[in-house]
Amino acid sequence: MSKQNIGLIGLAVMGENLVLNMESKGFSVAVYNRTTSKVDNFIMGRAKGKKIIGCHSINVLVANLERPRKVMLLVKAGKPVDDFIEMIIPHLEAGDIIIDGGNSHFPDTIRRTKYVESKGLLYIGTGVSGGEEGALLGPSIMPGGSPQAWEHVKPIFQKISAHTDEGDPCCDWVGENGAGHFVKMVHNGIEYGDMQMICETYQMMKYGLDMSNDEMAAVFTRWNEGKLDSYLIEITRDILGYRDEEGNATIDLILDTAGQKGTGKWTAIAALDEGMPLTLIGEAVFARCLSAIKDERVKAAKVLTGPETKFDDDKAAFITDLEEALYASKIVSYAQGYQLMRAAAGSYGWNLNNGGIALMWRGGCIIRSVFLGRIKDAFDNNPKLENLLLDPFFRDAVINAQAAWRRVVVKAVELGIPMPAISSALAYFDGYRSGRLPANLLQAQRDYFGAHTYERVDRERGEFFHTNWTGRGGSTAASTYVV
Repeated sequence: MSKQNIGLIGLAVMGENLVLNMESKGFSVAVYNRTTSKVDNFIMGRAKGKKIIGCHSINVLVANLERPRKVMLLVKAGKPVDDFIEMIIPHLEAGDIIIDGGNSHFPDTIRRTKYVESKGLLYIGTGVSGGEEGALLGPSIMPGGSPQAWEHVKPIFQKISAHTDEGDPCCDWVGENGAGHFVKMVHNGIEYGDMQMICETYQMMKYGLDMSNDEMAAVFTRWNEGKLDSYLIEITRDILGYRDEEGNATIDLILDTAGQKGTGKWTAIAALDEGMPLTLIGEAVFARCLSAIKDERVKAAKVLTGPETKFDDDKAAFITDLEEALYASKIVSYAQGYQLMRAAAGSYGWNLNNGGIALMWRGGCIIRSVFLGRIKDAFDNNPKLENLLLDPFFRDAVINAQAAWRRVVVKAVELGIPMPAISSALAYFDGYRSGRLPANLLQAQRDYFGAHTYERVDRERGEFFHTNWTGRGGSTAASTYVV
């Protein structure tokens, strides 16, 4: 009896659809789920008549796989992954491969790679983006882990992934141990930022410009045909135009409290750990937190008043300004995300292909857009590019957009409409382009109250000084360190 090409454990939405994707591309799959009735229902339902076999135990699943065995987990991140690894290992032999395709935190993947390799096995932690539709038709896949494993999974992963219009697979090797899950985490952080900025634009249109859902849908339709062409703009257009069976606009019936699964928070924490200013993504995370305290906000709305100003400018011109502000802010979001990946690559010893990452995000994933082709070009032109804002194309784009960008932020302040992500993107741009920031005063303050020392503009970097500001502090200084 012939063996299956790959095994998959976890038949939730992503698992089922990824299995069907694999089978449709010519691969045979063995499947297992802890609740075995799900296996039976799947085999008798969507998988019926296909090259998919159901298994009621892990040992049966492993026994039905060709060597080297490839077992992919699509289970809840955290302890369930560790539990399944322990259950799988006794049934595998040297050179077999365990793949975690869930949204695992990258430090867990670093730990698991080392542990699985210590058992003579290989490990892959891969980000899979695209949701239910992407899993079925072609997701973006971001694998990292044991480099020796890549050649064995590459034919499967690259065939089932999304492909660009030029035919390139939206999947390539990212790097060692946790690199794949780190890149997926940053992808999700950028996704948080994109979604928040679109929401801020929607709120400005709805409450600032008093636009109807149909009017907004028309604007997003137009934007999706230009430089903002992307999956998130496309679905926003569809959402704003959607009506339920009774003719109601569904968007107006949805409670304004946002959920989150933690990847945006992980991105912000990683940025703090690396000392990178991911201000926009941080604001996007906090905006979800603020939305979650709905009852508190409703009480506050009754007692905290804002400006009475109404929008009385040229609406069409301002909508054009909104497009420019959203575009410029989006550039900043990616610039910050790539800054974080560059810093983490240095910290963890990863050799990340930044242009290749942009290519992986061109199709299948939630942040896919025509915009990403420009990012690949930027890193192809200069693989050591420190910041996307220094690339000629993106430099000119934000400079050309900044007048409109500033008008939008000013108008938001005048109208009392919160735009935390878009305004923080502008603040980052202004900070990044400043050759001198007020941190000299901040260092003086730290030295005044804590003798933390400072460097001087008239001396070499790395030489530290302390001033006895009060005449009572003496000459002893605190040690210098970076958190």
